[in-house]
This record gives sequence, C-alpha cells and structure tokens, in this order.
Amino acid sequence: MINPRSIIVSGLCTFLLLCPLPADAQVYDIDPDHSSIHFVISHLGYSMIRGRFNSFHGRFEYDEKNPEAANTQVVVDTKSIDTNHAKRDIHLRSVEFLDVSHFPTATFQSVSFKQTSDKEGIITGNLTLHGITRPMDVRVTIIGSGPDPWGGQRRGYEGKMSINRSDFGMTKNIGSSSETLIVELAIEGVVRR
Repeated sequence: MINPRSIIVSGLCTFLLLCPLPADAQVYDIDPDHSSIHFVISHLGYSMIRGRFNSFHGRFEYDEKNPEAANTQVVVDTKSIDTNHAKRDIHLRSVEFLDVSHFPTATFQSVSFKQTSDKEGIITGNLTLHGITRPMDVRVTIIGSGPDPWGGQRRGYEGKMSINRSDFGMTKNIGSSSETLIVELAIEGVVRR
C-alpha cells in the first residue's frame, strides 16, 4: 500500500528541486526625498529649458554576485511636471503634450542589465509614455552603496537617456531642435525591510 505521506514528501522534494533557490538580490525602494528626475530640452534652438517631475516611486533589485540579473521599475506622476513656470506647465500637461488627464503616469520597466565596468552599466527596458511603449536604454553610473545612519542599507545611481517626442506621439511642431528630450536621473534606494 502506498503511503500518502510519502507521496506528499516526494512531491515537495520534486517541487523544491524544480524551483530556483532564492537569490541574494536586495530589493531597494526608491527614496523620493533623495532622488530626482530632471530633463532638458531646447526651446526653438535659442535656449535650453530645464524641468523635473516632482512625484514618482519605484524599486530596483540588485545582486552583487549576479549584477546582470538586476531589475528596475519606476512610475512617474506626469501631472507633477515642473519647469518653474506655471503657465508653461499647464500647457505641457495638456493634450498637445503629456495629456495627463488620459495618461497620468509614465513607467519604465527594465528587461535586462549589462554591466560595462565596475561602476557603469546599461539598463534596457520599456518606457511607456503618452500611452505608447518603446524600448529604451539608460546608461547608469553607480555613485555608492552602504549603510546609512538609521540602520538601513542604501545604493545610488545616476542615469541618462534620450527621448524623441515624436516616438511617443507628441508631434506638436516646436522646431526640429526641440525633438529630443534628455532625461537625467539621480536614484537612491533603501533596502526594503
């Protein structure tokens, strides 16, 4: 007679063998108080306009023994755009640009990470902006990692990417020099407890 308990034990052993062992990856929650998302774009080819998004959240995973398994997700509140000019910000939130009433968030989800040196790498992922998703590369540099004064563990990066407005359906003509937006990220994460 077959012992039901032995079936359960055997099944559990098979399950454990088939499932990957837990990785040493740390999950970091982005600290919005010590992070920023800025951008710069030409205005008609005569000046540069700088701005930022004041509200965003996300997390990233990193394993020092297996850096190329890193994973990142960032969600940006598009209504929080801030160029230090209230009238211009209202225009940027309108249907001619971000259309925040229909697309209240922009998201970035990584699909791979390639470490190019001890301090640098390239995150490849999907950026969803204005309802359109496109592949995007973000070049990142690690700033530092280690303990903080409050018993936590932190890790910080700087990153940069270029976005063509028309790739995301924002085609209002403001001059060819204003097609490309440079996004600069300063991201600091705290290990989730």
